[in-house]
Amino acid sequence: MSHPAITVWFDSACPLCSREIRLMRALDWRKRIDFVDIYSPDAACPIDPAVLLARFHARDKAGHLVSGAEAFALMWRHIPLFWPLGQIARIPLVLSLLERAYLRFLVWRNRRQS
Repeated sequence: MSHPAITVWFDSACPLCSREIRLMRALDWRKRIDFVDIYSPDAACPIDPAVLLARFHARDKAGHLVSGAEAFALMWRHIPLFWPLGQIARIPLVLSLLERAYLRFLVWRNRRQS
């Protein structure tokens, strides 16, 4: 079995986030992604957990940490079914639009959790 190519951190207390990660785990049949629940006692967080809770984060093998739409795009590039979407997200305009959509989602999510 190969070592994961990327690590993503997720909020297991968020039902929507947990559902999405379950789907991504199921689609990650090459086991390229290490999914880390930030609430797990053995979770190795590279930054403050509160910052990880605020946005979706991913780190590649080289140690580059990205967040938001860029983190989703990185994850998608390691899931065969979503690889084309991850490649399209490399286009700056597309990534910018995805980031805007992600920011709107965060506003909605924060309202629901309040």
